[in-house]
Amino acid sequence: MVKVVVVGAGPAGMHAAVAAARGGARVVLVDSAPQAGGQYYRRPPGGTAALPHVFEELRRQPRIEHLPDATVWAMEAVPGGLHRLHVQQGPADAPGRRSMTIEAAALVLATGAYDRVVPFPGWDLPGVYTAGAAQALAKSQRVAVGRRVLVCGTGPFLLPVARSLLAVGAEVAGVLEANAPATCLRGWLRRPAHPWHHRAKAAELAGYAALLARHRVPYRPRTAVIAAHGTDHVEAVTTARLDPDWNPVPGSERRFAVDAVCVGHGFTPQLEPVIAAGCRTRGGFAEVDDRQATSVPGVFAAGELTGIGGADLSAAEGTVAGCAAARHLGHAPDPAREAAARRRVRHWRDFAAALAAAHPVRPGWQTWAADDTLVCRCEEVTVRELRDAVEHHRARGARSLKLLCRVGLGPCQGRICGRNATELADAFLRERGAPPLLDPDAAAKRPLAAPVRLADLATPPTAYEAQEGT
Repeated sequence: MVKVVVVGAGPAGMHAAVAAARGGARVVLVDSAPQAGGQYYRRPPGGTAALPHVFEELRRQPRIEHLPDATVWAMEAVPGGLHRLHVQQGPADAPGRRSMTIEAAALVLATGAYDRVVPFPGWDLPGVYTAGAAQALAKSQRVAVGRRVLVCGTGPFLLPVARSLLAVGAEVAGVLEANAPATCLRGWLRRPAHPWHHRAKAAELAGYAALLARHRVPYRPRTAVIAAHGTDHVEAVTTARLDPDWNPVPGSERRFAVDAVCVGHGFTPQLEPVIAAGCRTRGGFAEVDDRQATSVPGVFAAGELTGIGGADLSAAEGTVAGCAAARHLGHAPDPAREAAARRRVRHWRDFAAALAAAHPVRPGWQTWAADDTLVCRCEEVTVRELRDAVEHHRARGARSLKLLCRVGLGPCQGRICGRNATELADAFLRERGAPPLLDPDAAAKRPLAAPVRLADLATPPTAYEAQEGT
């Protein structure tokens, strides 16, 4: 039996593993990527430039074993307060793919989040990328998603995406921020953690501004891509000015020739392991206390699972979670280190709250989609079919939506469309004066968190055995 299992090796997971090991626990760090770092520290294979000290400690710490290319596809509670993880390791569909189970006495979930993109006509065309995918290709493969690229959506993440594209030779036609400057400013000023209280963030923002100016990249607030055009690939987009609720301003439409669009409307937490473990959620995130403990004893959560706040908050939460996991097993982690991490968590949560207030996703995006716009790309479910399920077949929950129009039943299992579909369905219900959707979180419930081959299901998994020294 493994003492502590950490799922996810981004900033939160790495710091959790190191903190638990420092506190005296044996740790297995499970991650689906070939190297640690997550999206934030993604780099070309073998790249080591500008990596923080936690990478070196992770490599040298004898009580940590790192399992790369390993996917947790299911989870269950077993007697004795243990947690059993079903894991596959190795490239997908590879002949030597390893299937195993890992039992943990304490579990830290740090699976992060993925891009949210709201649907608009043409968003399913080749050449429309999530902002995170475009950045991943640029960082890890040095590949530009297009020659002339438009970056759009909301939030500060659009800026490093533009920087990554410029670094690999793409022409960035513009950065479009859907929210107005006044909205962003009010969001920051409403909270005590506005940007000038965080000098590093202010300096980072100034650096991005200088980069865009140097490359003559226009930055357009209150503007969004509301349609993409092309036959078998993006050839042009239509942009529009937006009112404060993100409704397009009539007459403000403009058309631009581009061959790629990078879109990001915030992030959606990857909640499958949280829900599989039986943990409570609140507002679409894992509910945790000041020790990062969830509602399930022995299960802790850190990073974007608990709220979108960036790498600094994730690292601090990871340290707190790792210390708490070690203490749950009877170890005594350094109280001063843990207290300092808790102070950083409080500090950066203020920043995260200001970030959320400054860059909200407004309901006006629902007016961008036409009746024939796809909501679910996997199953090709349109807005019209979703509305028909609500208005004519009286769907009142996410499950009934799935059964009536197949939204969310494709290969992605609702990861891309689930949140958008439930918000649209809620809007259709409000139009009819009906109560809101009964189970909006059902879109995140996936008993199988990742695709599994039938042969792997039919073959009994081997029990994981920690390597000597861990």
